[in-house]
Amino acid sequence: MPDFARLRAKRLFLLDLDGTLYLDERLFDGAADFLRAIRSRGGTYRFLTNNSSRGAESYVEKLRRLGVEAETSDFLTSVDALIAHLHAQGMAEKLLYVCGTQSMKRQLTQAGLRLTDDRDAAVDALVMGFDTELTFQKLEDACILLNRGADYLATNPDWVCPTAYGFVPDCGSVCEMLWRATSLRPIVIGKPEPLMPQLAMLEASVSARETLLVGDRIYTDIASGANAGIDTLLVLSGETKEEDLPTADPQPTFVLPDVAALLNILES
Repeated sequence: MPDFARLRAKRLFLLDLDGTLYLDERLFDGAADFLRAIRSRGGTYRFLTNNSSRGAESYVEKLRRLGVEAETSDFLTSVDALIAHLHAQGMAEKLLYVCGTQSMKRQLTQAGLRLTDDRDAAVDALVMGFDTELTFQKLEDACILLNRGADYLATNPDWVCPTAYGFVPDCGSVCEMLWRATSLRPIVIGKPEPLMPQLAMLEASVSARETLLVGDRIYTDIASGANAGIDTLLVLSGETKEEDLPTADPQPTFVLPDVAALLNILES
């Protein structure tokens, strides 16, 4: 029998977005009430997203459009984690070639990082993101830079990004193409790595025992929570289906149909 009392004791909820709280422009039933319930109980939440194609401001705008009040401080993206990683590794002064959107590039530039679109420059590192503005030129530049010995980082390993009509290739799929061309794989910064949950817990001054990560993907969301040593809750409203559970690795601590079911537990 699941220990639902353990869920009710949580103070910090780390929440995925796509497939967990909404799908495209459809907010899942109970999602807004779930967020209000967390705060009414004295808890807090942070939205953790691997999607590097846009900044926190656009997510604030989207949630407000869907009827959920939000601030930029509610979000922690894979670009935020990338910036923290670059500073921690002494790479803040390195010259970066970014395969990412203009929004991602603005975030990195605003953080004081050095970017170039010139593959003939003295590029120190190639950074891959979820690039909805991807061109073949960028792919060719990436291959040239990797074969030249540039460091290789990726914001996330997600194979696909969910949409209302199905899925589209995400950063992980593009990195797979580059591996086929160069036999090189990137250092991944976002989920499933533990950095994003660790940053969120540090910021909120909350322990791992008091934290829960909620998401719809085993190989990113659930793995990130497991790697950070925190409890995880898989919702079946997104990519992962019930038939995937027997072979899932790692196994989530809890499984529920959606966040509305978690709301019922918190309020019971």
